[in-house]
Amino acid sequence: MNEFIGIVGLSIGISLAATFFAATIGLPLGAALAIFAFRGRRAIVVLTNAFFGLPPVVVGLVLYLALSHSGPIGFLHLLFTPAAMIIAQTLLAAPIITALVHRASERAWARYGDELTNDGASRLQSMPQILAIIRAELLTAILAGFGRTVSEVGAVILVGGNIRGLTRTMTTTIALQTSQGDLQLALALGAVLVGISISISATVFALAGTAKSAGSDEI
Repeated sequence: MNEFIGIVGLSIGISLAATFFAATIGLPLGAALAIFAFRGRRAIVVLTNAFFGLPPVVVGLVLYLALSHSGPIGFLHLLFTPAAMIIAQTLLAAPIITALVHRASERAWARYGDELTNDGASRLQSMPQILAIIRAELLTAILAGFGRTVSEVGAVILVGGNIRGLTRTMTTTIALQTSQGDLQLALALGAVLVGISISISATVFALAGTAKSAGSDEI
């Protein structure tokens, strides 16, 4: 039981940390891509959306090579630690959050941008206002990012090593226990993951409905 709680706690803790860092990157970047016009913006938007479906195992491989002893940042000694897993999950969630925030910010800026600038606000000063307008979409983006991180297995098993008591998460434990034929723990952890997934999906659906209703009321 203690092992079960430890695995669930570690998984959720790592995913929450990764989602926080991904949101710290994605929220301002997504809004900035919608509000500011600069050379190369379109390329960044296309690249961000391309990374939306980035294969996790590729992210894990690249990060593994970077963090290995012979890699460019191997001196940090982060390989096979929770920190490496957080970095991997952040890299996977950040494009999702950025892309979703950009799309919502683009719609809000097209509708309210002229009004904000006519009131004397600069584009930089308008960013908090735009983010406040799309707050329901922000929560949806963050939840989508968390859903990606908590269900990840390919990248985290490469950089985390699936070490018992240190880097073993729900997804890596399910893969390991299933391969060993020990289905009791795998099924229990699977039930927790399904519960988290359903909760996130239900919340996203509810937030989407709230945002749609709010938009209808403003028309």
